Amino acid sequence: MNIKSILIVGGTGMLGEPVARRLAKDGYKVRVFTHTLEKARAKFGTEFEIFTSDVEDPALLEKAMQGCWGVHVNLYGGPDPDLERRGVQNIARAAVKAGLQRLTYISGATVQEANTWYVGTRAKFEAEKAIRESGLPYTIFRAASFVESLPQYVRGKQANVIGKQPFPRFWVAAEDYARMASTAYADPEAANKTLYILGPQALTIREALQAYCGIVSPEAKVSAMPLWMAPIIARLFGVKELANALPYIRYSETVGESGDPTEANALLGAPKITLEQWSRTQAAKVEPPPRELKPAVQGDGSSSAV
Repeated sequence: MNIKSILIVGGTGMLGEPVARRLAKDGYKVRVFTHTLEKARAKFGTEFEIFTSDVEDPALLEKAMQGCWGVHVNLYGGPDPDLERRGVQNIARAAVKAGLQRLTYISGATVQEANTWYVGTRAKFEAEKAIRESGLPYTIFRAASFVESLPQYVRGKQANVIGKQPFPRFWVAAEDYARMASTAYADPEAANKTLYILGPQALTIREALQAYCGIVSPEAKVSAMPLWMAPIIARLFGVKELANALPYIRYSETVGESGDPTEANALLGAPKITLEQWSRTQAAKVEPPPRELKPAVQGDGSSSAV
């Protein structure tokens, strides 16, 4: 039996790791391509073969792909969103040279030409174009918001929504997405498709946070911060993470997720995990606080901790 090898670019990420583990569970041999060896070893140990480099090194990309059947791309440019475009272009070229048979890529549910005024969307749009023009059989997943992002909004007893954020998001669990991505490798009908991965519920960020916090962090209060205040807070308190997120926050204030998931659901099986179900699994993982030791008076008048 010839076991197919899949290279996961960005395999240590929030969405790359679940795909790597699901592919392995489904019988594929998995390689992880990352620029952080320590992080990869901490997550996977010796479970997967690990290649360390970056996506702007075409020679090492091609080397990592030798002997592989497919490559799955999970990229995040962070402060350099155009890295996603450059990286995917390099990956597509290397995949052609290495003779791969399938290329899959996670994009976003707001990606369309009308929204390319935002640099992050433009990078994804151009990345999709490079994949389609590569000539390789591909599957592009235009995925909605992931429930795994919700904890990022919570700090202690406060959960902040910045701006009005009026658009519902079709929240999907990474577990469902990973299953669908793995299924796409096994189904020839999924080749040369751009598929929308939308979860079973449409909720605004505020509604989703209220549901999440109600189960996982009942003590957390969900509140809204006016958009105009966010850059002031970021500057005054030196919150670099917030400053870096502001362009996307402004983007999501004006652009909602869209797309028809019918074809994806028919080919790959619809996402089924609800926000409430996922939140309960997270709550079950939270360790209860240590029991407070209280002095108890003994018969001789001394005390002991119980």
